[in-house]
Amino acid sequence: MSDTKYWLGFSLIHEIGPKRLSALLNYFDGLPDAWHARETQLVQAGLERQAVANLLQGRGKLDLDAEMERIHKAGARLLALADEDYPALLKEQPDAPIVLYVRGTLSPADDQALSIVGTRRATPYGRDAAHYLAKQLAAQNVTIISGLAHGIDSAAHRGALDGGGRTIAVLGNGVDRIYPRDHARFAQEISSQGAIISEFPLGTAPEARNFPRRNRVISGMALGVLVVEAPHNSGALITASIAADQGRDVFAVPGNIFNPMSSGNNRLIQEGAKLVGSVDDILDELKIVHTAVQTRTVTRRLIPSNPIEAEIAQHLGPDPLHIDDLVRLCGLPVAEVSSTLTILELKGLVRNVGAMQYCLAQSH
Repeated sequence: MSDTKYWLGFSLIHEIGPKRLSALLNYFDGLPDAWHARETQLVQAGLERQAVANLLQGRGKLDLDAEMERIHKAGARLLALADEDYPALLKEQPDAPIVLYVRGTLSPADDQALSIVGTRRATPYGRDAAHYLAKQLAAQNVTIISGLAHGIDSAAHRGALDGGGRTIAVLGNGVDRIYPRDHARFAQEISSQGAIISEFPLGTAPEARNFPRRNRVISGMALGVLVVEAPHNSGALITASIAADQGRDVFAVPGNIFNPMSSGNNRLIQEGAKLVGSVDDILDELKIVHTAVQTRTVTRRLIPSNPIEAEIAQHLGPDPLHIDDLVRLCGLPVAEVSSTLTILELKGLVRNVGAMQYCLAQSH
């Protein structure tokens, strides 16, 4: 604990990262000595003047024992870069965070992980694909890592939980400030079957500048990154680029060429990302031993109870169709089509995907 608090202290000092901390460890007998060192010693150890000034000013204001107590009261713990249970793949990166704040548990099994990322404005197809692939991977003991955002992230986390596996959410803010706020209960569920982690101190707000740093952790902790659905300017593409720089495998799910939400992942495939049509494409590429599982998405057979249901059934499929188009195709009054769709939805045979669009329910 005594050393851990000094790791925390240095992590809170601006302009001191892994490289400068390594120089201090090479010069001093340990972090406590480095923390309490005189200015001249810090300069001799190789710290630049500004970093020295930041350290001298910061350590005069910080109560490290009080900071450690704050972390404990927040229901979190601190992992230092030197700790044995610090994520092994992330530790290999030269810019790995000095410390990680953790709510939940990390496991050696998390070394076999895949990150799944994509747009917050996901289509039903994107959410279904993320959930389905995450669930299948979780069943093969692959930990799913994502960023807790709406859309693809949340679908991936939910898929892992539904598959009985582990999942890790990496935040761009403090672990005591869940973002988005409506995911507070979801975050608790994730931490009970994995972990919520962040390199940012308690109380840190989810500012835009934090997310590129967050993304390097998402990719750095995993064997590869899967982009499910992403427009051309998506943060998910930044994560994919970082992953490639880190030597990670990059995967992408092909999308509708007419949907701008798929332009980014389709371009990744053009540029050499591994096209994913099933979970086996990922497991084989990562050389993960897997057992034979049914990985085919099955559309439920719609059994009409009357001629109106039969008429609507023949026009519905896996892709969403607007109710106005159904009315036109069926030649039925809008009220009759609407009421029949409601009945089919209650039967679990049809999904309302929003904006008055419907498709057949999918059984995964």
